[in-house]
This record gives sequence, structure tokens and C-alpha cells, in this order.
Amino acid sequence: MSETLHFAEHTLQEVALVIMAIVYTTRVLWLLKFKAGRDRQMKTGLPDTSKKKGIIYSLANIAMPWAMESTRNHMLIYVQFVIFHLGVTLAILQSFLIPYAPETMANTTITLVFQIVIGAAFAVGIIRMIRRITSKVLRAISTPDDYFSLILITVWFLFAALSTPNNIENGEFVLLTYFWLTAFFLIYVPFSKISHYLYYPFTRYYFGRTMGHRGGYPIRGTRKA
Repeated sequence: MSETLHFAEHTLQEVALVIMAIVYTTRVLWLLKFKAGRDRQMKTGLPDTSKKKGIIYSLANIAMPWAMESTRNHMLIYVQFVIFHLGVTLAILQSFLIPYAPETMANTTITLVFQIVIGAAFAVGIIRMIRRITSKVLRAISTPDDYFSLILITVWFLFAALSTPNNIENGEFVLLTYFWLTAFFLIYVPFSKISHYLYYPFTRYYFGRTMGHRGGYPIRGTRKA
């Protein structure tokens, strides 16, 4: 392994992670400074509804496609969503396994699983880009950051899948590109729309608390279209 690749796998990633952690910690501390508003409405709904149940239901909503009309009526979009985010998870995990636990990636079964999932996420990225370009509605609400982020993450998936065998016999270009892209993402994401996942727990918590107080959550009979 060259010094350049060693730097990309270790020092570069560690510095990028520290920067990301600092930015996210700053944002979370900033968010926690705001006092949550109180419900002015009296508790309503069925007796078995509560704020706690509403919060749990709201946070778990992402894993219940039948509970939202947008996913219930467009299940293929939801499947793409799952594949895309599983690909992100494994591509990030891989950036730790290759430098710190390379023996894990020597397992052919693990390697195959990573390549299949990340490769499928790459395909979903292509589909999403085509849909964003061809849909008049999506084009109308898309910003340059939307296109840039989607293109970048799709390219990242490609190099992540190619890097999975962790083989430098044919050169280090693929691995170098993957790790440099990963480091760029770690620094760029906190300042882009991709950082929406940071706010998900906060928004779902307060929304679920309010809806549980008002008797709207948990929703009954959502399996019907």
C-alpha cells in the first residue's frame, strides 16, 4: 500500500470525521437551545392514545410504508428508498472495515453482499436521477444542490462497489477515489440537504408528541388504500 492510499484511508477520513462531528454537535446544541412549544389544545382522541405512543409511532413511521399514503400507493418508490439507504449504510461501513478490519472484507460472502446491495443502490441512484430530470414536478422543486448531491452519491456508490474486494493488484485508483469521495461527503453533507437525517428524530419526536396528545397517532386502519 502506498503512502497516499494509507493517508486517504486513515488520516484523511479521521480529519473529515472530526469536522463532521464538530458541525453536527454544534447544530444539535443549537437546536436544543430552543424551548419546545406546549400543546394549547386539550387532550383529545381515544383513551388509549398518548404522547408517548404518538412519539413511538411517529419515529417508527419510516419502517411502516402502509401508514403513509405516499408510500402505500407507491410501494416501488419505498423499495427504492430502502435499497438506496441500505447502500449508504454499507458504503459508509465499508470505509471503516477496509482500513481497520480488512480481514472482514476478505470473506467472499460478505464481499458479495456488499457489492450486491451497493450496486443496487447505484442503480436506484440512476433511476432517481432520470426521474428528477424527466418529471416536471421534480424539476420545478429541484435545486442545484439536489442534482449535485444525487450525482455525487451515485458516483460514490459506483466506486464503493468497485472497492469492495479491497484489491490493489490492478492499481489504487478505485480505492483512492472511493476514500477521497467519502472524505468529501463527510465534510460536505452537514452543509447540504443530505443532512436532513440529523433533524429527523427531532421533527418526528415533536410531531408524534403533538399528534399523540390530539389523538391522531397511532393511526387506525391505515392498511386500506
